Amino acid sequence: MAVRRSLSILGATGSIGTSTLDLVALHPERFEVVALTAAKQVAALADAARRTGARLAVIDDEALLPELEARLAGTDCRAATGRAALNEAAVCADLVMAAIVGCAGLEPVMAAVEAGRVVALANKEALVTAGALMIDAATRHGATILPVDSEHNAIFQCLVGSSLDEVAKIVLTASGGPFRDRSLAEMRGMTPKQAVAHPNWSMGAKISVDSATMMNKGLELIEAHHLFGLPSDRIDILVHPQSVIHSMVEYVDGSVLAQLGSPDMRIPIAHALAWPERMTTPAERLDLASIATLTFEQPDPERFPALRLARAALEAGGAAPIVLNAANEIAVAAFLDHRIGFGDIAALVEQAIDRTDAPPPRSVADVIDIDARARDTTLQLMTAFAT
Repeated sequence: MAVRRSLSILGATGSIGTSTLDLVALHPERFEVVALTAAKQVAALADAARRTGARLAVIDDEALLPELEARLAGTDCRAATGRAALNEAAVCADLVMAAIVGCAGLEPVMAAVEAGRVVALANKEALVTAGALMIDAATRHGATILPVDSEHNAIFQCLVGSSLDEVAKIVLTASGGPFRDRSLAEMRGMTPKQAVAHPNWSMGAKISVDSATMMNKGLELIEAHHLFGLPSDRIDILVHPQSVIHSMVEYVDGSVLAQLGSPDMRIPIAHALAWPERMTTPAERLDLASIATLTFEQPDPERFPALRLARAALEAGGAAPIVLNAANEIAVAAFLDHRIGFGDIAALVEQAIDRTDAPPPRSVADVIDIDARARDTTLQLMTAFAT
């Protein structure tokens, strides 16, 4: 019988957080939820805290703290806000689901790593911006980082029992997003509503736009480098529209191992939550006979320039991945707010990378400083793109 583990969910009201809560509700004997956090969804946070019996609920928006306190009145759950409370939530459990979107999740993730926790990492931006620092900290403090992204979780599963010396390369698969078959001219006119309508996955708005530009795959390229210690030239990207094969590992003897499953994030989430064991999920079972055909193609670098930018940032190292991520967050937010066009996202990111000059980060404080400067630069550049 599995040992009951204490669990903290950072970003409990987002798509990963709510899927995690669904799985916890199915396996109450395996998890004790002790802390939950959210940015602004105060009602959903309070409801989740009441349902799980959490002892700490942290809301990022300080103005919402009185409402959170009122909604939790009569419970044993303490309402809190602020940086210290967020970091407390990150270290008060054995297992931490790190699902805060964007660079905002970096500091609590690092707090969990430095506390030697098991971190189920769904926040790809933390590794993109501070990958070397995080992996070094995990080694020094005995933390375990378990990838939750479906692609990296797939690779993690395919590598079990193998040495990296036996690996020729890893292959990240990409759905191609909602615009896979659109021309470059058509893509320029796509709206936020069209961009967030992912054909396979149910995700938040930001990551859905990243899928449409394929920047998500570029960020995953950088993430894979840090998670698995492989250089850029041993990490490939392949478009696989059916999203059945989540990624592959090619070994030196020519063998290729792939992890398959329905496109349901509860599968990789469950793998990370139960690791090194497994647990049941309500995900639809894979029926290959009904799918019948699995197809693959190379991504088009002209229509998806974000892939080129991300690989160049990885190979440049230093501050480049931080600037890439920061500029992309600003650009995607501007697109979702109808202030720039879809085709402007990658162009704005490229200009921000060219304009931001910073030395390699030596600490999380350096990462946060570079991130802030890159955001300012991107906002200044954006005036030329405004629609």
